[in-house]
Amino acid sequence: MKEKFVMAGSTALHIADSGKGEKCVVLLHGYLESMYVWDDFAPLLKDKVRVITVDIPGHGVSVVNGEVHTMEWIADVLRDMLDALAIERVTMVGHSMGGYIALAFCEKYPERLDGVVLLSSTPNPDTELKRENRRREIALVKSGKKGTLAHTAAEAGFAEQNRRRLKSYIDDLEECVHITEDEGIVALLGGMMERADQNQMLRECGLRQLFIMGRKDGYIPAEVAEQIVAAHPQAEVAWLDESGHMGFIEQPEACAEALLTFVTGKTSAEENI
Repeated sequence: MKEKFVMAGSTALHIADSGKGEKCVVLLHGYLESMYVWDDFAPLLKDKVRVITVDIPGHGVSVVNGEVHTMEWIADVLRDMLDALAIERVTMVGHSMGGYIALAFCEKYPERLDGVVLLSSTPNPDTELKRENRRREIALVKSGKKGTLAHTAAEAGFAEQNRRRLKSYIDDLEECVHITEDEGIVALLGGMMERADQNQMLRECGLRQLFIMGRKDGYIPAEVAEQIVAAHPQAEVAWLDESGHMGFIEQPEACAEALLTFVTGKTSAEENI
């Protein structure tokens, strides 16, 4: 993976690109993460497909641009990124918040997609309770207390049974929060609060879709995930039985297998024939 900055329109975007592959997958990280969260996962894909990881504006070292980063504005930036890289079509894979961005991209630029993958993510808008929680997080960050977020959010993403085994990843995610610009956190929280209900769009867009869900996800409990999946019979689904919200770290091989089968149309066993 080669790291570089690309000018996506007027936005300087920090990306990494494996540079080869007939099909291309763009991996979009979640809230309080950066593109480095994919460092151990991307190698499981890059021999089969071209892989691009992105620091979403406001996180990592990509720029902050304004007080609110709407999901639609970030979709525009990603379209400009594809243009800059001369890539016509991709499969967009969004983890958590990255899924909200993938859905906005799907709504605006379906002609640029081979498919969309929601990895521990949802087409549902924020509930009022969730919006209130985000407003509380904005207040914490603005009062200089984002360390509270760092400690609670990083660990909560993992199924309890996996936390000791994956403590080094939790520590890395905590550190990622500390180095993320406060203005970027606030801008993305604002954008997530504003996002639309994408359920009807997803049902009607006609694109191939895959949900990858963790059975032990504390943010999207299994019963809620089951309801989401049931509302979208047009989509494929893969369940990660021993994962929380971070399935690509908790069960990376199973997650990669589901994703590659969706993108290439072949299982790993078929690839090896």
